Amino acid sequence: MMAVSSLYITEEPGAGITELDICVLNNNVRYEVIPSVVCSVCLSFGLIYCFFGYRCFKMVMFFSGFMFASSAMLLFYHKEPDFTGQLREDAKAGIGLGVGVLCGLFTALVSTLGLLLCGLQLGSLLSLSMLVIVGQFHSLAPVWVPLCAVLAASIASAVFTLQWQRLFSIFYTSVFGATTVMLCADYMVGAFVLPHQVYDVFCEAAPRPFCWFNWAITGICPVLSTVGVLVQWWFTARGVSHSEGANKKQKKNETKQKCREGRRRPRPYRQRRPPPLKRYAGDVLAPSYLHKLQERQLGTGSSSSSVSTITHTLIDFNFETGSMVPLTSASPIFTV
Repeated sequence: MMAVSSLYITEEPGAGITELDICVLNNNVRYEVIPSVVCSVCLSFGLIYCFFGYRCFKMVMFFSGFMFASSAMLLFYHKEPDFTGQLREDAKAGIGLGVGVLCGLFTALVSTLGLLLCGLQLGSLLSLSMLVIVGQFHSLAPVWVPLCAVLAASIASAVFTLQWQRLFSIFYTSVFGATTVMLCADYMVGAFVLPHQVYDVFCEAAPRPFCWFNWAITGICPVLSTVGVLVQWWFTARGVSHSEGANKKQKKNETKQKCREGRRRPRPYRQRRPPPLKRYAGDVLAPSYLHKLQERQLGTGSSSSSVSTITHTLIDFNFETGSMVPLTSASPIFTV
């Protein structure tokens, strides 16, 4: 186990003893293997979250659901020891891991639920950080005061995240990554103080006063969060949108559905109309006119005046049954 670096030694003044406040870093810290490996992995993921979180949107959604489900299972094991007392430690770890993976897959596939959880976690992280700092100067009793503050901040942040998804996704990844780096630095220093501060806030206990290096570690979170937001907004998240994949899938499905509907619907039968015939005055003659003209040529007509009148009159009496024979022969000449 790690040794606590903040030591407070108090002696009674009657014995001629003074009060000592030693806030020095303890260099003789013994780190365990498994917590150290976990801390190193968390530090790497915290930096990735802080500077490349929005670009790895699906991974962020998965881990948000995974952490939420795993934390819920750990809280259940802590609050119900009688119910889970018969289970072994490896069985508890397996159940928690399975539930976390299932919840992570669900939040990765349903982005709305993932954004909702991200907003809740963002509000809780911001409110807890503020409560820890305020708790150093003022009392937070009764316990419903910090609970209401955390609940209100979480709900407001979730609503804002669903409304402005890109902006608050960048905020969430930067704040979460900076908080992870801060906790890892708190562990490496040798005094895992910040989680105990959160516990003291909700247990109505007097918080432990911060030393100078505790304030320095706490300052990592706002500074690194601001840098992460600026880096992502101007560089790593530029030109990237988490909704492009969903829009492409939706357009692809709509195109497939239109193709299927087009195949099912029979094509309407279109009857082609015959091309219009170009007709000019004198090209089309009625059969009755041709018959009368033939009679005049055979000499059965009465007078030339009537023939000339007929020959110079160009009328289409019956368009549908008319003849398309052009007039190639000249009009006959009759003498009286």
